[in-house]
Amino acid sequence: MNLKEANEVFRRAIIKAYFEPALLQVDYHKSSVKHPNLSEDGLTFEDVLHLYFDVFTGNDYPDGDEWFSIEYLLPYNVKLPDGLKGPDYFTTLSVSEGRHYWRHRELIRFKYGKSKKLAESLDFIDKKNNEMSKAIHDSPVINQLK
Repeated sequence: MNLKEANEVFRRAIIKAYFEPALLQVDYHKSSVKHPNLSEDGLTFEDVLHLYFDVFTGNDYPDGDEWFSIEYLLPYNVKLPDGLKGPDYFTTLSVSEGRHYWRHRELIRFKYGKSKKLAESLDFIDKKNNEMSKAIHDSPVINQLK
């Protein structure tokens, strides 16, 4: 097994054994939305914003066993207000034939050398989900999603 494969297996194991069960315990549930680029199932809290774990990004890095990416997906082809666009909030993700979704990616570092930061990483994931969800609900775009 090469480094890329080992990092992917390790990340997937951490996600399946720790992050997903912990999020399911705090009222997240499996998402019915399939991500256009990631094969794993996602989670959602309120069926507006969906989150997915990306175990492939950074596979070739020597410290790849210490982090993964998470993607928050707004799976709607809607126009977002300018205040919700950009690297701090959402960028476009082309899906097909001129259609797009909106996404936000974050790097999650759950281990620093020998120190495990699982609880802090989980807290960050949940807080970021709440922040992004609140921004959506506070904007006029929420009316397009109903």
